[in-house]
Amino acid sequence: MGRCPPDPELRRAVAALQAPDARRSLAQVADTFLPFAALLAAMHLALPSAPWLLPLLVLPAAGLIVRIFVLQHDCGHGSLFRRRWPNDALGWLCSLFTLTPYAMWRRQHAGHHARWNDLDARDSGLDIYSTCLTVAEYRALSPWRRRLYRVVQHPVPALLVLPPFVFMLLYRWPFDAPRAWRRERAAVLLTNLALVALYGGLGLGVGFAAVALVHGPPMVIAAILGVWLFSLQHRFEGVAWARRRDWDPVSASIAGSSWLRLPRVLDWFTGSIGLHHIHHLAPRIPNYRLHEARHAHHALDRATSLSLWKGLGASRWALWDEDAGRMVRFADLPSR
Repeated sequence: MGRCPPDPELRRAVAALQAPDARRSLAQVADTFLPFAALLAAMHLALPSAPWLLPLLVLPAAGLIVRIFVLQHDCGHGSLFRRRWPNDALGWLCSLFTLTPYAMWRRQHAGHHARWNDLDARDSGLDIYSTCLTVAEYRALSPWRRRLYRVVQHPVPALLVLPPFVFMLLYRWPFDAPRAWRRERAAVLLTNLALVALYGGLGLGVGFAAVALVHGPPMVIAAILGVWLFSLQHRFEGVAWARRRDWDPVSASIAGSSWLRLPRVLDWFTGSIGLHHIHHLAPRIPNYRLHEARHAHHALDRATSLSLWKGLGASRWALWDEDAGRMVRFADLPSR
């Protein structure tokens, strides 16, 4: 993994940008939740008399759910407010619209920030988006497990089928939480009860079919978009993975995380999370300061940048070739 400037140098360059600005954070809450509520209200009003309007409103509603998830993500890092309780309160509110239990996701995500792109500390099993097998590990699998791995990594199941399943169903129970995580496991149950109260009450008021037609499609699309964004943050052409002896957090931030260059409107909907290398360098930087942070040091321009088009094809890079020191596609492997 290529070396970057010494850790203190880069961290000092962005240190001042890690302080949250409560006014800007509250402005983000307003410019996200108010248009989202207006869109949902418009969809409910249009459903009985002008259902043709719904497809026009679904995409912006889905985009706002992605933005709500970014706010929840920042709350998990404690980067929107100085004190913990407003971060946690807003994070929990966001979870009612992202369907992602806040406390559980916060702790799991903290684990990701402790070991990303470290070949000796990879998650196993359920994480198919921020981890990968090496070529040697893949070749050591039995033939049927190789086929299963390729099926699971194929863009159709990985990026289209599984995301809605994960957010709508899998997150409804603490499927991979240790029993010692009592508070997080209890938080999943409390989130489920809140979801039942919110959407159950709405269903009793306007009808459950209306709730499904208005709230379901934006959530499905948002899940697909969000998982796609997550999947290309650490697996793409030009990324670097390393064994623990060669791993350090600064190099892993710059060489092991993507810089997705999105058009301005998409950058707004995604809360600038495309600047993922800066986020890993300093997770406490609020999303609204990531662009400012990029100009704090010239080394932050060294990250591999992806266009929107390259980002759409990033899922093809599925295996790490330790001998060549690069990601490879299944098609690059010689047949045996």
